[in-house]
Amino acid sequence: MKILETLQQRHRLGKKSIAVLIDPDKADDPVKLKHLIHLSSENCIDFFFVGGSLITTPNLSEVIQSIKEDVNIPVILFPGSSLQIDPSADAILFLSLISGRNPDLLIGQHVQAAPILKNNRMEVLPTGYMLISSGRTTSVAYISNTTPIPEDKYSLAACTAMAGEMLGLQLIYLDAGSGAEREISPRMISAVRKSINAPMIVGGGITSPQKALSALEAGADMIVIGNSLEKNPDLLTEISDRVYDWNQSVEAGK
Repeated sequence: MKILETLQQRHRLGKKSIAVLIDPDKADDPVKLKHLIHLSSENCIDFFFVGGSLITTPNLSEVIQSIKEDVNIPVILFPGSSLQIDPSADAILFLSLISGRNPDLLIGQHVQAAPILKNNRMEVLPTGYMLISSGRTTSVAYISNTTPIPEDKYSLAACTAMAGEMLGLQLIYLDAGSGAEREISPRMISAVRKSINAPMIVGGGITSPQKALSALEAGADMIVIGNSLEKNPDLLTEISDRVYDWNQSVEAGK
């Protein structure tokens, strides 16, 4: 089954997923990278996201190779530009930054990437990418030259997601950004969830099991954990336990 079909099926069933985000710029220590990969495998995460707003090191391929040498967990590119494409990944989030008004990130980069992806085996995941304000200027907001949706503008976010889905985008990704000061509020996640049928990904600022659970309860189908694992790798175990318990309860309720 393709990744998009898997996510859509899990959404229909009410099951949740976890992705670990690896920024190649922060994965320059092979020992630490291997440890994170093994920890992710032990905790049965569903996906690896690989990429970042700005990649300054040439080790994107090496990170993907390291993952694929050790585990069979799908690797999905999370690109900041059309330069961040590697054919060894399983899929790519084809991100359209629908929360901003930068035409290059709404369609420009996609035009450059399309012929490359057309001749590649990677699965393309059309994704509406929405930046939500988190209390500070994040790297992705600065690099993308866009203003995030204010964290209290729930109807604006809901209508933006709705428009993205109507345009044919298959996934909606709410992101507070790398190193976010605050996570996206449950009220914001719930408002967007009620406005769309597509699977919803939520990332940024998830630094505790309770924050992860709150996002899931509000309607997130997948949570993305990144920066917080650098400070506390054990957080992954705690969050994966919550997701496992959730999915077990769904199974039991059938």
